[in-house]
Amino acid sequence: MLGGVETRSVSPVFVGRADELAVLTDALTRAAGPEPQALLIGGEAGVGKTRLTEEFLAEAERRGAVVAVGGCVEIGAEGLPFAPFSAALRSLRRQLPEQLTAAAAGQEDELARILPELGETPRGPHDEESTARLFELTVRLLERLAADRTVVIVLEDLHWSDTSTRHLLAYLLRTLSTGRLVVVATYRADDIHRRHPLRPLLAELDRLRSVQRIELSRFNRAEVRRQLAGILAAPPEEALVETVFDRSDGNAFFVEELVACRESGCRTGLTESLRDLLLVRVEVLPDAAQRVVRIVAEGGSTVEHELLLAVAQLPEDALIEALRAAVGANILLASADRDGYRFRHSLVREAVSDDLLPGERARVNRRYAQAMEADENLVCSSERTIRLASYWYYANDPAKALPAALAASVTARRRHAYSEQLRLLDRAIDLWESAPAEVRAELRPADYTEVYPPCGCDPETTPLRRLDLLAEATVAARFGGERDRALKITKMALRVLEDEDDPLRSAWFWTERSKLVASLGRGDGWAELSTAQELVQGLPPSHVHAEVLSRAAGWGMIHNPGLDNIAAAERAVEYARMVGAQEVELHSRITLGSLLADAGDVAGGLALMEEVKERAAELGLAMLSGRVHINLTSQLENNGRSREAVELAEAGVQLVGASRLLDSEAWVRGNMAESLYSLGRWDEATEAAQRTLRVSQSAAPRGMASARLSYLALARGDVAGAAEWLAAAHQHFGTHDAQPQHRIPMYRLAVGLAALEGRITDVRTEVAEAIGAGFPLGHHRYAWPLLLAAASAEADARGLPAAAAGHEEAVRTLRRAMADLAAPVPLWAAHADFVRAELLRAEDRDTPADWTAVEAAIEPLDRPYLLARARHRVAESLLATGGDREHAAALVRAAHATAEQLGSLRLRDDLALLARRGRLQLTAPDEGAAPAPTGPDTDPVESLGLTSRERDVLRLVAAGHSNRQIAEELFISPKTASVHVSNILAKLGVAGRGEAAALAHRLRLFAPVPS
Repeated sequence: MLGGVETRSVSPVFVGRADELAVLTDALTRAAGPEPQALLIGGEAGVGKTRLTEEFLAEAERRGAVVAVGGCVEIGAEGLPFAPFSAALRSLRRQLPEQLTAAAAGQEDELARILPELGETPRGPHDEESTARLFELTVRLLERLAADRTVVIVLEDLHWSDTSTRHLLAYLLRTLSTGRLVVVATYRADDIHRRHPLRPLLAELDRLRSVQRIELSRFNRAEVRRQLAGILAAPPEEALVETVFDRSDGNAFFVEELVACRESGCRTGLTESLRDLLLVRVEVLPDAAQRVVRIVAEGGSTVEHELLLAVAQLPEDALIEALRAAVGANILLASADRDGYRFRHSLVREAVSDDLLPGERARVNRRYAQAMEADENLVCSSERTIRLASYWYYANDPAKALPAALAASVTARRRHAYSEQLRLLDRAIDLWESAPAEVRAELRPADYTEVYPPCGCDPETTPLRRLDLLAEATVAARFGGERDRALKITKMALRVLEDEDDPLRSAWFWTERSKLVASLGRGDGWAELSTAQELVQGLPPSHVHAEVLSRAAGWGMIHNPGLDNIAAAERAVEYARMVGAQEVELHSRITLGSLLADAGDVAGGLALMEEVKERAAELGLAMLSGRVHINLTSQLENNGRSREAVELAEAGVQLVGASRLLDSEAWVRGNMAESLYSLGRWDEATEAAQRTLRVSQSAAPRGMASARLSYLALARGDVAGAAEWLAAAHQHFGTHDAQPQHRIPMYRLAVGLAALEGRITDVRTEVAEAIGAGFPLGHHRYAWPLLLAAASAEADARGLPAAAAGHEEAVRTLRRAMADLAAPVPLWAAHADFVRAELLRAEDRDTPADWTAVEAAIEPLDRPYLLARARHRVAESLLATGGDREHAAALVRAAHATAEQLGSLRLRDDLALLARRGRLQLTAPDEGAAPAPTGPDTDPVESLGLTSRERDVLRLVAAGHSNRQIAEELFISPKTASVHVSNILAKLGVAGRGEAAALAHRLRLFAPVPS
């Protein structure tokens, strides 16, 4: 290594940037709080980002912080995947070896994708959650390292960052919540043109309040004077200050270069071009040094000494002399940690590289590639394949560049760097035709591809096809989140297949299109899946055939469950077993189990899924285990076995959480939230739903969680909250793929909201749409609560003038709907009884016996909220018919206690009003105390605290009158009527006239209007 030979062109005095440094050091102080900090430093090339960062890091080290720096590496047109994070973690591993080992314990194989020193990078699994899983583990690793010490991570040169690095940084800054961690990232602002890939990330990070952005401006004249004084170690002449300031325009790096040129005697070579300014100091170097500088410029951000020795083809003494000249002139710097060399500033490297002749560039890149092929130990193993691919590509040698690009794509895939894999596959596809036929003939699918199922041909003799690359690129784009690009690739592949007789491969691409169309919100994917089915029809069993059948059965299970889908799932299981497609078989068996349970064979369906659960655990198939826990918990809830569902969900969360399957965890937690809601554990249900929103990576689980939070708000009487969460659920679910399991709960929530707000016409509209769309097999779990909400709304609205028209038809419609709906287990039979009793109440024909039967059916079911509602109705009916007051009082007290415990303000208030009307005590009377009065019921309106005039106004509000109509009826002014209405709303605790009218009719405050 070389040291101590630089000429001074850098000021030893830190000039300006006091405010910016204060922001950074303040972040360091807050991080010790602990409060994680994130900062972005932007500025044009040469403005002083690196110097500011160095000053900050020196201060951080003085305060005892652990500092790690990683830079984005530019190699050709693409960066190394995760390069700055890999470098920073490598530095942390050197400084904190034991702590990092402990923090990574149990996850070494996954984290090795970013830090290869942790172990062998596994081949899989690969799925759409792979990247998020890796990111989550990385964030947790950093949080653990920063738990009891301040850690500062600097990521330099984001303008060269690869897509995977940008995605990881965004994830880190979005999710970082604990630890004494400071993350600083720098970028060159003048490079960020309108289409630069960093631009969307900067816009996203600007929206995060946790991220501070620092923009560095150029120096003013006074600051340039101070910089010159530091470099020259003496006050500069004013003429020099003026000249340098005018030429540099305040750019700190150009100030240094101008002084260096002046000091080295090359002033006469200066031109008006800043690029020439950067080159002029290179041109005064000895010839050998100039040659070495040109070689280093093509090698990347840093070039290893041994690699440079091989490429330069100079005796080592001659190379060292040339390097000494370049380092002494402050053109190159020795890199102590990498035993290599880099340019002092990237602007100089870019200028030197741009100055190379085309043939010269190709020759230098060829030498790099040949040297690396001759000795694989010249560079770090984690960088070797990707750098080799870049060197051969820029050497303009398709015969070498094609297999190198393919090998690099495999490396990127193993690191879950799917965006980089896609770029490399794109390059391979572009090189395909220009590569010699004999080279293509030697390539084998088994070496470079893995997504298209084995075709049954001999892997030793079957050559790689361009279609194989298109299949690989399709999945890489999908896993990398570039679904539009994936869709275009499938279209390209299918166009090629139009001229070929290959129905299996065509079916595979149509199946991929089905997934993509659904995920992009451009349809439900059935048309594409139907095409795939037609293509495989009549063909012998194969992996693709089994996959198509499995997908079709799964689609049917979600969208249109029925007996036809059971047959499709059985065929999928059979075909998968015949061809040895084990994972496809297990997925198909999950689908089959769910369909059997929906069709009534609950024991058989659950047993089949239990078998899959055990088999998936034996094989270590985490994704499959996640799916079987999702489906099993759903089926348990479907059959009223909520406690078992919660227990299984808790085990499932542990299992998928350990594998960081975030979407699988979100689905399991969403199902858990539903079961906890059923069991009356509403606070736990809220937490489970909120956690679902936090961990979910896709829209559907977020929609499910939002819907559950809307249910909770509705049951608690929070109308505004219920409406807000319902709108969020609609946004997440979208309109392109109306699955019954999403659609029916949305109708249920809309009915509940409309009923609370007194919009009975909207209730009927929603119910009519829901019934018209149908309640498919197995969806009684969603349909019965919908019918119950609608029947309750009709009963509460009985006598409301706005409800009179269409009331009888609405009741008949609900009776027809419930007659066609299955009630296979006691829970849904109890719902049927509840709906039946509510419809009788809607016709004023209900009796205490009807409601007592409902209560008896619900009592053993572990459904506290439903039971409290039933007891409310029993007590109300007993009081209305002069029944057993003591029994009514006991029911009201029990239901009121449940409502208090659940936090259901609406039910609690209804019960309190009922108790006041019936002169019942809400607390159990003390033994020996005088019994409560047993005279006639108090005036229900007086029990609400309303005056006689407010009673008259409320009666007219309930009849649908406006303020002007009320004023005319009562001979008061409209303004007075408005004041009375406002007072009534406040006393009733409702938000509007509709809610007041609905409450009045629900509590039967006035005699019903005859139909």
